[in-house]
Amino acid sequence: MCSENPGLSGRYHAGLWSGKRWSCCRLSTRSAEGCETCSSWSSKPLNATNPSSTSTLSFTLATGSSIATTAAITDRPQTTNSEANNNPIVHSQARSTIGTPSTPIMPGGTPGTPSAKAKDKIMLRTKVVVALYPFRAIEGGDLSLVKGAEYEVLDDSQEHWWKVKDEHGSIGYIPSNYVKEKELLGLQRYEWYVGDMSRQRAESLLKQEDKEGCFVVRNSSTKGLYTLSLYTKVPHPHVKHYHIKQNTRGEFYLSEKHCCGSIPDLINYHKHNSGGLASRLKTSPCDRPVPPTAGLSHDKWEIDPAELHLLEELGSGQFGVVRRGKWRGSIDVAVKMMKEGTMSEDDFIEEAKVMTKLQHQNLVQLYGVCSKDRPIYIVTEYMRHGSLLNYLRRHETTLGVNVGLLLDMCIQVCKGMAYLERHNYIHRDLAARNCLVGSENVVKVADFGLARYVLDDQYTSSGGTKFPIKWAPPEVLNYTRFSSKSDVWAYGVLMWEVFTCGKMPYGRLKNTEVVERVQRGIILEKPKACFKEVYEVMRKCWAHCPEVRPSFRVLKEQLISVSQGLLND
Repeated sequence: MCSENPGLSGRYHAGLWSGKRWSCCRLSTRSAEGCETCSSWSSKPLNATNPSSTSTLSFTLATGSSIATTAAITDRPQTTNSEANNNPIVHSQARSTIGTPSTPIMPGGTPGTPSAKAKDKIMLRTKVVVALYPFRAIEGGDLSLVKGAEYEVLDDSQEHWWKVKDEHGSIGYIPSNYVKEKELLGLQRYEWYVGDMSRQRAESLLKQEDKEGCFVVRNSSTKGLYTLSLYTKVPHPHVKHYHIKQNTRGEFYLSEKHCCGSIPDLINYHKHNSGGLASRLKTSPCDRPVPPTAGLSHDKWEIDPAELHLLEELGSGQFGVVRRGKWRGSIDVAVKMMKEGTMSEDDFIEEAKVMTKLQHQNLVQLYGVCSKDRPIYIVTEYMRHGSLLNYLRRHETTLGVNVGLLLDMCIQVCKGMAYLERHNYIHRDLAARNCLVGSENVVKVADFGLARYVLDDQYTSSGGTKFPIKWAPPEVLNYTRFSSKSDVWAYGVLMWEVFTCGKMPYGRLKNTEVVERVQRGIILEKPKACFKEVYEVMRKCWAHCPEVRPSFRVLKEQLISVSQGLLND
């Protein structure tokens, strides 16, 4: 009998595998252990004393008869390791224990009941999400979000836009990155929680607010732990960082004399009592930016230029002019107006459909294109501080002494490139000039993949006058062979740009002299402000053989490790 098989798992998935994740517990690994406890097969009747702990499913046999069983479901779903970092709200409670039902698990009532006969499909648990940010629906078919409100998910088969129903019964599409599943919400419901924000960015944000007692709670560099960052003006303006610790009873504390059952309770306590901190907790940064959406609306990548109100020029280059704009008078965008004849337009328009679906916190979001008229417009999210190169040069005095912030900028670019690498995208023109800086010192990679569609030989040929020779590895210079590993070489040069605050690589050397140096294995010297550990990472990026260079995933891990070793959390 199956029940006597020693290799059987004691857990199972009640939902379906969608190709990306289990619908029941949202785990993204197909081989992940089940989220529900299996029952034993028995002829004994089910103890019906606790009907609230069961849910009902029915399976119809080929003969047409139905077998009904009941599945025990824990009162709280399991949480994955990655989600656990956001869920320290609960007090130190033991998980509820569920008795094993004695009948088979196919709910729907006893065989022959109407409920059993009516249900041929597996009934899945309702997924409820909570809005983390407000969203105003502009296009038909979309649904507005009210921050903190709950929504029932009707269809989450698409990655970036989900169909939901609000409390009034209205149905429409919403950006999936604006909501969080209610059962996994954790600290994200609180204004003071900033997730994976680095120490350096937290300091910049709090100093910018310049308010005594202004604070945030962020994920510590040690997984599963949290850090409180607090701004005080006593004896002089600075930011203090406190690790939130737990005692043997599972209580949270900043000072062992003042323990609380949850982090929100701990924050609330210190709002009224400094309790050993430099200041009482008074406020958290307000008006924080909302993330961009993957496209301006559900399934919208072609944008009507009449919906764009063009404003001041942000910059210009060989491809055309970039201007700030407003889409439908409400959303800030950047509009790149491409010069005619500079790119393979039809190929790019096809690619743009895919590129709008690329979404990462360190990639400039492509919203769509205006392709019906000429010139073509490329519409992206607006980054208020412009190119990383100009930002470094403008703020050299303050950035040059903040090595931690420079390293954090490099890590952010690396995270964006690791995402592109994972999706088999090659940038081909990675440099500080092609990264942008937004509010809160967020750095994002821009113009990824655009170089593929350029028609100008002076730009695409390694012998061309516009070709970015100083960012190119030997295999690109010799054979125009691009790959993620050629992007890694360029990333090493970008790191050098960051730590020199925007100096030109190889100084005033001519392109022919740079090519000769690269072929001979002569690399850029260590910048003065650069730690030797960081320079060692640069050197790995400049390995002559592409196969020897680390991947962006490995680079990210190495740089985070270096950051933890050199800087206090």
